[in-house]
Amino acid sequence: MVKLETLQSDWDPVRKEKGCDASILLDDTIDFQGEKNALPNRNSARGYEVIDNIKADVERACPSTVSCVDILTLAAREAVVMVGGPYWPVALGRRDGLTASQQAANEQLPSPFEPLDNITAKFTSRGLDLKDVVVLSGAHTIGYAQCFTFKRRLFDFKGSGKPDPTLDVSALTNLQGLCPNTDSSNTILAPLDTLSVYKFDNLYYTNLVNNVGLLESDQALMADPRTSAMVTSYSTNPYLFSNDFAASMMKLGSLGILTGDKGQIRKKCGSMN
Repeated sequence: MVKLETLQSDWDPVRKEKGCDASILLDDTIDFQGEKNALPNRNSARGYEVIDNIKADVERACPSTVSCVDILTLAAREAVVMVGGPYWPVALGRRDGLTASQQAANEQLPSPFEPLDNITAKFTSRGLDLKDVVVLSGAHTIGYAQCFTFKRRLFDFKGSGKPDPTLDVSALTNLQGLCPNTDSSNTILAPLDTLSVYKFDNLYYTNLVNNVGLLESDQALMADPRTSAMVTSYSTNPYLFSNDFAASMMKLGSLGILTGDKGQIRKKCGSMN
């Protein structure tokens, strides 16, 4: 088994910012508001019960041995593989964090409304780079987005009172039908990649090249010369995307980790011991 001590980053326990420590799994307590109900996660991040069930099985087999964050990291890899995506080695030995912060999640998770420079700054502050922004955005090859995350592109792009002029006309018409300009449509779901909703592939990048990317932050990758070349390359080379995605996920899984005597191995992922 590969251990993580040699991969430890310069995580500072007095800073609000956390890394790969399963803080998202913690329920609210009287001491803190957790991340589950942060704006980027509310009604969006799901599957907590899957991790809880896996953890319960693991605890019965080998108590207090495997952390929730290691389970979460392995589950992310297995989920990608199950829908046709790449495999990558996952080093183990992370320990679970002792707190979570709804405020930090609201401030630090990238938003679909943010400019590319802001999103890139959030990535680079964690030790990632612009290539990682493009590659990890490719995870939007699967999944859904709520209408409120992209509705302004359909009706009032940047306060213009008009749709986003870069959005393909046919895609615009379809999305306006799915997400009418009323509050009642805010939580309706639209696939992030209509070409292959349940398959992990490179068609997300094909969508961007064809101006049918769903989120404003996704389509922005084609508008910036620093990133558009990478998007075009991934749209024509699925093997390159798979290899780079695996490499970026390995980087992501080693950020801000706790090892040794830091943190703990939770018995239940939703609460501290």
